[in-house]
Amino acid sequence: MTKPTVIIDPDWRRMDELFSPAAKAALFDIYNVVWGRDGPVPDGVLYDALPDAEVLISATPLIDAEVLGRATRLKAIIEVSGAFPDTIDYAACAARGIEVLSCAPGFRQSVAEMGLAMALAGARGLITEHEAFRSGGENWLSDNEATDFTLFGAKVGFVGFGQIAQELMRLMAPFAPRVVAYDPWLAPEVAQAHGITLVSLEDVLTQSRCLFVAAVPTAENHHLLDAAKLALMPRNALVILISRAHLVDFDALASEVASGRLRAAVDVFPSEPLEADDPVRKLGNIILSPHRAAAVAGGRQLIGDMILDDLVALFGGNASRRLGRAEASKIGALAGVGDASKVAEMAKTR
Repeated sequence: MTKPTVIIDPDWRRMDELFSPAAKAALFDIYNVVWGRDGPVPDGVLYDALPDAEVLISATPLIDAEVLGRATRLKAIIEVSGAFPDTIDYAACAARGIEVLSCAPGFRQSVAEMGLAMALAGARGLITEHEAFRSGGENWLSDNEATDFTLFGAKVGFVGFGQIAQELMRLMAPFAPRVVAYDPWLAPEVAQAHGITLVSLEDVLTQSRCLFVAAVPTAENHHLLDAAKLALMPRNALVILISRAHLVDFDALASEVASGRLRAAVDVFPSEPLEADDPVRKLGNIILSPHRAAAVAGGRQLIGDMILDDLVALFGGNASRRLGRAEASKIGALAGVGDASKVAEMAKTR
């Protein structure tokens, strides 16, 4: 029996970043894998493989009329950058019945883990007291009532309640937080299944001692949290930014942190890498992480497991998918929004 042909062009990512040894072995055993190694697939190899290819896996899929005209057997395109790019003709793919899938759900475990770490460190003042210790100003036995709080029973809010937020909820379950969320795309039954209350953005901001910004960037939510919205938050509230800086007016957030009114933990920035002289580096009341929420050995290999499962489902006639599916009603607001190209450039220097 002929194996289905799958082109894998992971560049700028690495194969071992995406696939565990077991998942990679299974992939090569079940499918006729073209390329499937680090570095960009040579143009000639890609061109020659397209007529037989049933799936294309790529960090930056370039799917136009020429590619679609040659790839007559194509059933699915899987992006492994982390967001739907604007380099795909989604309408043409939909007309051909070609699925477009995103690896974004595969980041949920590692990013949620970092989000919880940031929440605990920020809530309990670990970084603040660590730095104070270095200068001899630590607060022995102090509750630090103005700033520190416990996650047990805490008022926690989410801006965006997708897979990362849902995984965070699972991790925080032992703390029994009181949770509200704002997500205009979330089905009410999903919120109910996770035991959260959907409220307005304003209510999330006014009610949250700890706020996770975890929404996917869209054309509509740029600077969703502007100066006026941030001003609604309670004094000493902790803002944890783990999705994209696109969601937040970063200057306004920095101003709130500099004034001492809000605290923050930030993994993503509007311009990366951050300039050496950026004043944010010298702010107190902030935990800074250089875009490493998903960066841990094995932390992205859930993506490979999901790819393998979805390929088995695809060729087995099962319509369920673990990866994110491009939906016609939403893709116009999602495609090309965010900073995947900047991340790709930084990744080349790892």
